[in-house]
Amino acid sequence: MIPIDKVIKILERHDSLEKELSTGKVDPKSLAKKSKEYSDLKKMVSQAKQYIEFEKNKEDLNNIIKDKKNDKEMVSLAEKELKYVEENREKNEKILKIFLLPKDKDDEKNTIVEIRAGTGGLEATLFVSDLFRMYEKVCTKKKWVMEIISISKSEAGGFKEIIFSVTGNDVYSYMKYESGVHRVQRVPDTETQGRVHTSAATVAVLPEAEEVDIQIKDSEIRVDVFRSGGPGGQSVNTTDSAVRITHLPSGVVVSQQDEKSQHKNKAKALKILRARVYEAEKRKRDQERSKNRKSQIGSGDRSERIRTYNFPQGRVTDHRINLTLHKLEEFLNGDIHEEMNENLRLKEQNLKLQNLTWNELYATFRNWCKNFKK
Repeated sequence: MIPIDKVIKILERHDSLEKELSTGKVDPKSLAKKSKEYSDLKKMVSQAKQYIEFEKNKEDLNNIIKDKKNDKEMVSLAEKELKYVEENREKNEKILKIFLLPKDKDDEKNTIVEIRAGTGGLEATLFVSDLFRMYEKVCTKKKWVMEIISISKSEAGGFKEIIFSVTGNDVYSYMKYESGVHRVQRVPDTETQGRVHTSAATVAVLPEAEEVDIQIKDSEIRVDVFRSGGPGGQSVNTTDSAVRITHLPSGVVVSQQDEKSQHKNKAKALKILRARVYEAEKRKRDQERSKNRKSQIGSGDRSERIRTYNFPQGRVTDHRINLTLHKLEEFLNGDIHEEMNENLRLKEQNLKLQNLTWNELYATFRNWCKNFKK
């Protein structure tokens, strides 16, 4: 049970922010942060008020039941009403607890997404292009900005690899569920006997790391320049514009040659390198934290098979939550992608709630209150 005084603080903070923001005199440096906080709190106001109302009703009903002066009919009605109140209070409390769950500090970050062809030859490269178009449509619907960082094309017209960034509100909190192996089952155009082939692609979703998130010293990297290959015009192929950066402590290597400018290629490579190193450290921390508890969907491993797209049967199945949607075309068009994502998010929240102790919840609430005072 969440103490009433803690729930009241949610309402007090909401009212305080509403009043402050309405004055138009908020420090520009903190305006975005406070506006986001107000928006988040606004979603919880009705739930917080209901919770307080439930507790008040519960107390009143218990008094009726305990009062020996009341007749049996009134007590019976009060008991039925109390059962209804208890059931709804439990649902309401769960929603409030989800709001108070420790937040992943990376959820609000932008992302870098890497899609690579796996088993399946040229068919796998075509599947990579299908996944890219799906994410492109999701970004359009969510009004996120997508920017391609690098592309490696195949002879079949697909992509051996494509790397792009996504910028917008709460991008990582949505896209992080896409990391893992995506498998496709369909009849390739080149198949003459109508046999279904299975191909795969790997998706890696990295929170975009700023310099304040992770420090990479010049002494920790080795930068090699070389002449870029492939299409791009004479200036691309006749100058040492391509860049390869190696992070010596981790062994992470990033190459970039899409731009004609060595400076631009180095900037892009550093952006990817920083994200990869940051994500590797984040994964290590998450694994340490979850050794004794199951609190996330899947293993978080990129090699984990997470989803199958079956074209002959027109279905898409997410293996982490055993959910199948028989609307493959709509899913690839981004129309019902949100439905899958919402189910993944709810499952993860339930797992976290199952493992959440009151001490952890209370500690989170205390930190939350400290932030209010800043």
